[in-house]
Amino acid sequence: MSSLSRELVFLILQFLDEEKFKETVHKLEQESGFFFNMKYFEDEVHNGNWDEVEKYLSGFTKVDDNRYSMKIFFEIRKQKYLEALDKHDRSMAVEILVKDLKVFSTFNEELFKEITQLLTLENFRENEQLSKYGDTKSARAIMLVELKKLIEANPLFRDKLQFPNLKNSRLRTLINQSLNWQHQLCKNPRSNPDIKTLFVDHSCGQPNGARAPSPANNPLLGSLPKAGGFPPLGAHGPFQPAPAPVPAPLAGWMSTPSTVTHSAVSGGGAIGLGAPSIPAALKHPRTPPTNLSVDYPSGDSDHVAKRVRPMGISDEVNLPVNVLPVSFPGHGHGHGHGQAFNAPDDLPKVVARTLNQGSSPMSMDFHPLQLTLLLVGTNVGDIGLWEVGSRERLVLRIFKVWDLNACSMPLQAALAKDPGVSVNRVIWSPDGSLFGVAYSRHIVQIYSYHGNDEVRQHLEIDAHVGGVNDLAFSTPNKQLCVITCGDDKTIKVWDASTGAKLYTFEGHEAPVYSICPHYKENIQFIFSTALDGKIKAWLYDNLGSRVDYEAPGRWCTTMAYSADGTRLFSCGTSKDGDSFIVEWNESEGAVKRTYLGFRKQSWGVVQFDTTKNRFLAAGDDFSIKFWDMDSVQLLTTIDADGGLPASPRIRFNKDGTLLAVSANDNGIKILANTDGIRLLRTFENLSFDASRTSESIAKPTVNPISAAAVAAAAAAATSTGLADRSASVVAIAGMNGDARNLGDVKPRLTEESNDKSKIWKLTEINEPSQCRSLRLPENLRVTKISRLIYTNSGNAILALASNAIHLLWKWQRSDRNASGKATAGVSPQLWQPSSGILMTNDSTDTNPEEAVPCFALSKNDSYVMSASGGKISLFNMMTFKTMTTFMPPPPAATFLAFHPQDNNIIAIGMDDSTIQIYNVRVDEVKSKLKGHSKRITGLAFSHVLNMLVSSGADAQLCVWNSDGWEKQKARFLQVPAGRTPTAQSDTRVQFHQDQIHFLVVHETQLAIYETTKLECVKQWVLRESSAPISHAVFSCDSHLVYASFLDATVCVFSAMNLRLRCRINPCTYLSPNVSSNVHPLVIAAHPQEPNQFALGLSDGGVHVFEPLESEGKWGVPPPAENGSASSVPATPSVGPSGSDQAQR
Repeated sequence: MSSLSRELVFLILQFLDEEKFKETVHKLEQESGFFFNMKYFEDEVHNGNWDEVEKYLSGFTKVDDNRYSMKIFFEIRKQKYLEALDKHDRSMAVEILVKDLKVFSTFNEELFKEITQLLTLENFRENEQLSKYGDTKSARAIMLVELKKLIEANPLFRDKLQFPNLKNSRLRTLINQSLNWQHQLCKNPRSNPDIKTLFVDHSCGQPNGARAPSPANNPLLGSLPKAGGFPPLGAHGPFQPAPAPVPAPLAGWMSTPSTVTHSAVSGGGAIGLGAPSIPAALKHPRTPPTNLSVDYPSGDSDHVAKRVRPMGISDEVNLPVNVLPVSFPGHGHGHGHGQAFNAPDDLPKVVARTLNQGSSPMSMDFHPLQLTLLLVGTNVGDIGLWEVGSRERLVLRIFKVWDLNACSMPLQAALAKDPGVSVNRVIWSPDGSLFGVAYSRHIVQIYSYHGNDEVRQHLEIDAHVGGVNDLAFSTPNKQLCVITCGDDKTIKVWDASTGAKLYTFEGHEAPVYSICPHYKENIQFIFSTALDGKIKAWLYDNLGSRVDYEAPGRWCTTMAYSADGTRLFSCGTSKDGDSFIVEWNESEGAVKRTYLGFRKQSWGVVQFDTTKNRFLAAGDDFSIKFWDMDSVQLLTTIDADGGLPASPRIRFNKDGTLLAVSANDNGIKILANTDGIRLLRTFENLSFDASRTSESIAKPTVNPISAAAVAAAAAAATSTGLADRSASVVAIAGMNGDARNLGDVKPRLTEESNDKSKIWKLTEINEPSQCRSLRLPENLRVTKISRLIYTNSGNAILALASNAIHLLWKWQRSDRNASGKATAGVSPQLWQPSSGILMTNDSTDTNPEEAVPCFALSKNDSYVMSASGGKISLFNMMTFKTMTTFMPPPPAATFLAFHPQDNNIIAIGMDDSTIQIYNVRVDEVKSKLKGHSKRITGLAFSHVLNMLVSSGADAQLCVWNSDGWEKQKARFLQVPAGRTPTAQSDTRVQFHQDQIHFLVVHETQLAIYETTKLECVKQWVLRESSAPISHAVFSCDSHLVYASFLDATVCVFSAMNLRLRCRINPCTYLSPNVSSNVHPLVIAAHPQEPNQFALGLSDGGVHVFEPLESEGKWGVPPPAENGSASSVPATPSVGPSGSDQAQR
């Protein structure tokens, strides 16, 4: 096939995809063999459509083409076989074995025999190589990672994995250009060409005095009016203007809708016939004005084919098990050639934060640039500004009229009669320098935001008679404006800088409920909805509404565009409680699709939002419901661990990683996906003062959104570690999603004070009722906990006792613990496999009680490497079986750490002061590092710097290059005068989340060091009379340091300045009859919950701690020194290396 013919196939594939001929798209991909659609392949594998998977593959390769192809087909058929065995469908398994797997026996007969023997097992997981096989879903995900690697390495797929980078609707553009050219060749070209068919060349008819058909009568557009179509322009409302130019984006909403249903026409909208009265706001290239152009329909999909390369996953220890759940990008549903999005698993569904506003949230909006900054308005008029990463409420404003004398008499009279006010809407301006608040009484207040907690009054507008139901920002004519609507049936546009009224739009016959400003093809317009169900559209002029249409439900309706501005949706609830989400065909002004899954007769007005140009979400039936925009069927429903109102308010942040949801008891839940959890950890406790560095933000930018403003905002974001997340400003304001209860609200006055006390006080916890703590079920054989760690999944705790026995506590999913994560609220199970064996370290010729125990857990929680003075053991965490032992003493291992890039490489600290770099795969010591004079007590890798930091009982720190293992720097700790460390004194090290700073823990001090210079940037030193530190760790987000002491006290420090913020005294968790000698030896932090930690005690007990749910955190951060709010990762030098004396 010629090159041009091949390119034509790609154009056809793009056209079919835009027209949603999905089955045909994939059939053509397979038959042509030109493009392997990895996203479609992933979907079919995830759904287990094995016949379709192999059929699709057959268009590109056969089983015996090469070793990559053979491996691909083998993995698919093996998975198919294991699933049959898992369902106990032996007959199906035998059929697969004979028909599908037999072909591989000629290449590896032993493997085929081993696969056959699985038929004899009651559960194939009894085979050691398959002992970690999880459920079907996770096994398919693991296999798919391997398949993608094989496909990318297979030369037969070379140049077939990337769809060409075409402009949207390229085939239509070419046809359009052809029609334009044909029209130029007409002998008698008409000003309004009559295009009826593409089957023959275009030619205008002979001039005979007859007019060419108008667009409304064009047969392609349909000549029969549809019932309930739009009335003519200007036929309603008080205005009776002369016919005005019709912008192309709204043309379909005002012309007679088409009755032609073939998707090739109706899917793309009307053919633009270029009449002089229609602005040329069209996308495609045109010929000069002297030759009128003809535009072929443009599809409703603006997606360009993009493919995300899969993330590599590092190899686990070299063992024959590879069936563990992992997540990876690129699998999902939707357009086969559309932009590659993550699967529904990437929706924010995990409850990552719970906030308490103090009154019921009515409207919420995330900052457009600072993605963890949440603005909240409540039912009593309060405004809250939250940094959700740190759970800090930065601002609380209680409603008051700024200038009562400037208010209208009706408003003054109304407030005198009943001062209660509710917030109907809060929203940020596009650049985040302003935010607006619409109240249930006349008023709109605009604040300017200057970073951190600095909010200033900007404008107060007495906007409407009655309630202000909605508020939005927009930039018509490059001028930032505030748009409002209200109970007085009007929409008004105000200058955001001066507050001057620019436009008043009248024409609705009922209170206006919502507004949705937008722009398309350089045309600025506003959609509005009223309580009688009418939808109208307005240009920024005084010529009246351009649209008059009925919204489904005909009552409370909000409208919103997808983030890229190409798709329009509305969500409405009827007076009977029936709710609707629909997508509109803008070119026809008709409902394109109606989404299913709402509860019949909802208890309130349903609110919705959109994200990622892909998903819709709505709060309904005490839950959040999600849809894929391309499917009317409900995608998934989550209850956010319960506690939601009947119709919760919801709001996504800009990149869709966080979702704010209103909860019962004045609560707000922040749901997050994996990226969102990472974002929260990154942003927690960051100073927002960086935004003050920008001139454009220091004073609110109320002029048009400029490149300078965006650059300044991005610069501010960069200074707080946000460079890779600060997206460009999208000037789509007012993507409405707030549903309001229209009933009369009788608000209670707030009981909260304006601000927290300015006098900081250390939080002391002395009673069990002041925090949540749980002592885990005990093993009577254990007398002392020597090492403690959470599993990386966060659902279990592993301990190593002084007698060389390991203990594993697992939390299960339940009604009380829906996430299945470790918690102090639910007791876990002290877990053992059915065999009853224990993981017990080798202790030959040694007394484990006198040994230095150590262990390290693999990244996927499959294996633990451990030693208690004897040989190092490698245990399978599922079966507790000892996989292997190695390195018999002397010297004995005293600390273990996996290499971050290769789990087959282990750094082993020894009691002879050396560090051995050991390769498990080849059973060989690669390097032996010498630099300490006493045993090694700590090791930590930085994968960012490619460095290893070591610490020893000699109180020395060493930094090693992990590429060649050369020593870079060494430094001894500064031990305070008068304090002599004990012979057994450990020095521990742990990297900060930034991978540049690390925590040093010694019995006399805590310190933060910068790695490359090995400089101490912060230090906290014990008073001479205080009990020594036994252990300390960073919280998972590195914003706290948890430290335990030999007097059984536990202290919580702010990591950015090592200042004490909370102290937990022993009486909180130890009963009075416990020996005074009992104390914590080790402390561990939860890997996902920054406010949860666990203690391992000298009596064999393990305790889990969390703050009270009402508090949500451990104490209040102490005031920054010298007014500084700097944090370790943000500044190379946090402060002078000095002593911040403890007040213990």
